Amino acid sequence: MVEISNESLEIPVLSDVDIKIEKVELVDIMGPSGSGKSVLVNLIDCLDRPTEEQVLVKDRDLNRLSDQELAHLTKLEISFGSQIFNLAPHLTDLENVLLPTFANLKINIDQEGHAREPLEVAGPHNRIHHRLGELSRGKSKRISIACVLINDPVILLVDEPTGNLNARTGAEILRMCMDLNNEERTLVVITHYPEVTKYINRVVLIKDGITKCN
Repeated sequence: MVEISNESLEIPVLSDVDIKIEKVELVDIMGPSGSGKSVLVNLIDCLDRPTEEQVLVKDRDLNRLSDQELAHLTKLEISFGSQIFNLAPHLTDLENVLLPTFANLKINIDQEGHAREPLEVAGPHNRIHHRLGELSRGKSKRISIACVLINDPVILLVDEPTGNLNARTGAEILRMCMDLNNEERTLVVITHYPEVTKYINRVVLIKDGITKCN
């Protein structure tokens, strides 16, 4: 006999997490798969809310913000670049970069001009009208970072920036993250590759939902 219950099942994921990330800091949250990295990032990015304790972003308690305030925070102040790119292969590079802006751009704005700067920051790029499927993984990663930059956020979350890239391209992406940090942006890099730590100011190790700062 199989019995199914409608009662909610609580599974604690983060049990002893205490991190403070300073303004304009470059931090790596590093840990193996299943360690709780994704849950922690979802909390910082306002996708989830903690069941206990607090998550403060710029001195604001996320549990006390309305849905509208959270939406504003994630649209204009925090931006998350996923390791799976979150790009639409049937759109051009320009169209992909502009996707995050549709909720807050005026109709008569020069869209190509608006996207040009983040595309240039993300690296040499002169194929903005080509479709994503025509790009290498390294170029696709650069386009995903341009998407993160388009709304000019002050906090950037970058998930596995070197994932599935060769060593040379991965190093270029990490140097790009350092340059963005030098522009007075706060960067949180999420990875399980120890070699990226030479590019990072501080490493936060996470294992079994518990953090330890180096």
